[in-house]
Formats: sequence, C-alpha cells, structure tokens
Amino acid sequence: MEQTMKTILNRMLNHEELSREEMKTILIGITQSEYPNEQITALLTCLQMRGVTVEELLGFRDGILETGVPVPLDCDRYIDVVGTGGDRKNTFNISTTSCFVIAGAGYKVAKHGNYAATSTSGASNVIAQHGVKFTDDLDKLNRCMQEAGIVYLHAQLFAKAMKFVGPIRKALPFPTIFNLLGPLVNPSQPSCQLLGVANLDQMRLYQQVYQKIGIDYGIVNSIDGYDEISLTGDFKVTTNHFERIFRPQDLGFECAKPEELVAGATEQEAKEIFDNVLENRALPAQKNIVLANAAFGIQVLERGEKSIEECIAIARESIDSGSALRTFKKFVELNS
Repeated sequence: MEQTMKTILNRMLNHEELSREEMKTILIGITQSEYPNEQITALLTCLQMRGVTVEELLGFRDGILETGVPVPLDCDRYIDVVGTGGDRKNTFNISTTSCFVIAGAGYKVAKHGNYAATSTSGASNVIAQHGVKFTDDLDKLNRCMQEAGIVYLHAQLFAKAMKFVGPIRKALPFPTIFNLLGPLVNPSQPSCQLLGVANLDQMRLYQQVYQKIGIDYGIVNSIDGYDEISLTGDFKVTTNHFERIFRPQDLGFECAKPEELVAGATEQEAKEIFDNVLENRALPAQKNIVLANAAFGIQVLERGEKSIEECIAIARESIDSGSALRTFKKFVELNS
C-alpha cells in the first residue's frame, strides 16, 4: 500500500476525506492483518467523529464484497428487506416476516441478516429457531430460490472481513462505519432493496449510496425513531420515484401502540409473533405493520408502477390465502 495507515490518520486529522479506492484498499489490508488494532480503532473513531462520506462507505462496501463469498443467484429481479438496526426499540422481526409475505405473493426475495445485536431476536435468531441450517452452498441457495422464491443469507458465512474487526467493534462504546455497511453487503447484490433507517441523516446518506450503486430502492423511517414503518405515527418514504411523509390513516391503518411492536423478552416469544403473523393469528397492529412494510417492498419491485393501495392488497392476499405461510414451510423444509 502506497500510504501507511499513519499517513492516512494524519490526513484524517486534517479533516481530509478518503477516496472510494483508498477505503477499499484499507479494508482489504485489514483482512490481511496489515495494521495493528490501535490504528484500526483510531481510523474508526476518526470516521465516526467526522461522519462517513458516501465514497468512504462505498469503498468499504467494495472491499467487503471483494473479500467475501459471492452469491450469484439464477434470478433477475429480487429484493432484500432490511433495517439498519440499533434503534433500540426491540421490535419483533418485521423485516423478516415481510420478506415471507412478499415471497408468498409470488415475488423473489434474498434476505440478508444476522443474529441480534441490540434486540431480543435478529433475523438469524428467528430463522434458526425453526430448525433452519444456514448455508453458503450455491446449488442449495439457487434451488431454494426456484422452489420457495426466497433465500436466507446468514451474514457470517459471507462477509469474511467482519471477523477481523469484531473484537474492536465490541470494545468501542459507539457504532462505527460497519454498522452502516450491513444493509449494503448482501452477497447476492440484489437489484431492489427496502431499507429501514433510524433517522433522516441516514436516509440521505443511503439515498446517495443507492443512487451511486444504481438499484431500485425504498428507504423508510418512522419519525418517532423506528428503523421500519412502525405505524406508531407519521413515517417518511424515499424511493427512486417519490419522497413523501405518510400517516397510518393514509394507508387505511389505525395508529399502533409501541407495546404492540415489541418482540418480547425471549427468542421464543419473538418466534411466536413471527409465526402468528404468517398464520394470520397476530394482533391487528402486528399484521398491519408487516402489511405496510411488505407493500412498500412490493412497490419497489414493481418499479413504482403499482399504487401503494394495490401493493397492500397483494400483501394482504399473501397472508389471508395462507400463501405466505406455505412459502415459509417450503423454505424450512428445503433448509432443515
């Protein structure tokens, strides 16, 4: 590497920004153990204090994808629904449930996820609770996509770079650039994504990132701080086609109470809510929240050509007809 990490850190102390290529080179260097932990810690701290630029985020993304395990799926158009996490709201598995509703409606989904960091149950927790074994076997993944319409990509099998910074991230009392990268490093690189963010600054950052990557996207934020459409109040949606603030009533839904979104205290309680939604036995608010998130995902897949009312109707039919549940059962059968 032309520049040592000491040079890079001096530049950052002078408030300089790093290029996409420089960041990619640094990330690859981290995976080759080129830098002592102290220097990586200093880099992550500098980035956090200054704020990460779009180019810097894309550079680390390039490095993670290049050093990871790629997943070329035999499928043109599919979506990932994911939240940035860290909103500390401990909601049930809204994104994951929405993914099975979207797949139940006949669309293709490649859900990328991990174990919980700040909540009771992450995507990998709730899926493992059903006896699913995570795999990076491409033939198995493609078969699952063809037969169930959905695959699950457990992040730890694919993003090899993350294990090099795990201990450093744990030791730091604040989130780092790696917290922003989770939603951007789906190893199958989907052409559509619905992303929930915890604040409007993140919304602007990811909007610029998605425009650079060139994918169809929807970014959602509940104004009261949820990184998904919570229906607890107004929420903002930004896509390739529009930017607008909605009220739950605009979609025909009543306002939800925060306690209706909580995952519970154990993984088992979170699993029960997930199962109840797919079995159409959930609280009305829990079902509505999944319908809202699934509908905006469907709208992204439809390139904005269907109204949100049409997309809600498609999502509702997926649950009411039992299609979402059948899709999930098929997925479990293929992955147990």
